[in-house]
Amino acid sequence: MKKLFSVIFLLLLVGCSGINTRKRDIKEGKKPEFRGVWVASVVNINWPKTLGIGKEVEQIQKQEFIRLLDEVVGMNMNAVIVQVRPSADTFYPSSFEPWSKYLTGIQGLSPNWDPLKFMIEEAHKRNLQFHAWFNPYRITMKKEDILSKNHPARLNPEWTFEYAGKLYYNPGVPEAMNYSIDSIMEVVRNYDIDGVHMDDYFYPYPVKGEKLPDWKTYLKYGKKFSIAVDWRRDNVNKFIKTLDYKIKKEKPNVEFGISPFGVWRNYTRDKSGSKTKAGITNYDNLYANTRKWIDEGWIDYIVPQIYWYQGFKIAEYNTLVDWWAKEVRGTDVKLYIGHAAYKVGSKGWEDPKELLNQVRYNRKVREVGGSIYFNIDSLIDNPMEIKNNMKKTIYRQKVKIPD
Repeated sequence: MKKLFSVIFLLLLVGCSGINTRKRDIKEGKKPEFRGVWVASVVNINWPKTLGIGKEVEQIQKQEFIRLLDEVVGMNMNAVIVQVRPSADTFYPSSFEPWSKYLTGIQGLSPNWDPLKFMIEEAHKRNLQFHAWFNPYRITMKKEDILSKNHPARLNPEWTFEYAGKLYYNPGVPEAMNYSIDSIMEVVRNYDIDGVHMDDYFYPYPVKGEKLPDWKTYLKYGKKFSIAVDWRRDNVNKFIKTLDYKIKKEKPNVEFGISPFGVWRNYTRDKSGSKTKAGITNYDNLYANTRKWIDEGWIDYIVPQIYWYQGFKIAEYNTLVDWWAKEVRGTDVKLYIGHAAYKVGSKGWEDPKELLNQVRYNRKVREVGGSIYFNIDSLIDNPMEIKNNMKKTIYRQKVKIPD
């Protein structure tokens, strides 16, 4: 009889232990969640740090990237979002655009190897998803940037406009839009990527006192729209819809995701907007109608850049997470949150638990499926012990990418 009671006690103990473990795992995020980091190549923010050509430089660049991946694995992340077309130049051999100056130091100069192929293979070796990050319209970062001799922007100046000292492909020119889509599809066809990714740069961020120089383009192509802003939004919509269609036709398993600015519209402009007072919004200033993209199912995931801290009155973190969760509710669009890892330790971010608490809040919201951090170096540098604390608390276990 004593033996029987002992067995029953042990079974009950194991059962209770199992229940507690499940509760703890859910709290710590052991359920599948997307854990990504942005790796920026523009102006060599994250990679590569060493520029040039030759076998020695190639090996250094490879080792630099491997080190980043090993850091990602060590933090129990499961995805990298790598910028492969930062400013109308590429990190892969392209029939559309020149090699990136952020790789070799000179735009159009071949490194004599394929960085994109290498990066994908190394990421997959470590069970990391690889999302290729494209900037669709930016051509230069400053006036002084020198375009390669046969750059498409040189050959087709009518596709471009200059704004705030930078050169862009004009989203309102159909040839420019189709060209950008075709250049992205080149990667979809030729590489084993897990996703096509874009951030918040379609039309440029507004600069006070400077108007977009697209009036003539509007008169030529936007006749059915009574105001230019509606035409601009339609241009971006067409781009998103067309690219989504082509990706799914070519490779249905490749996801299409966008990381827009964190505020769609303020409540003061639209009662269905978020209760925020942001000075810039997607809909009104960037001509990005993210709501439509979600409703139409043109994207597989959305990553609003909620780069503000909890309690920030103008654009409060929790308030925005709840708003975006409501936006995707009832749709097939996945919601991940973009976090400002680069702000840790700055004004408003003095609390070392701020980023941790944001993730904990995400996990209370059913629609949130994970997080992406800008940027990888901001975590590796470990300000306020953020990397170590993440590994000790919110990311103690490895998890699979959610289906």
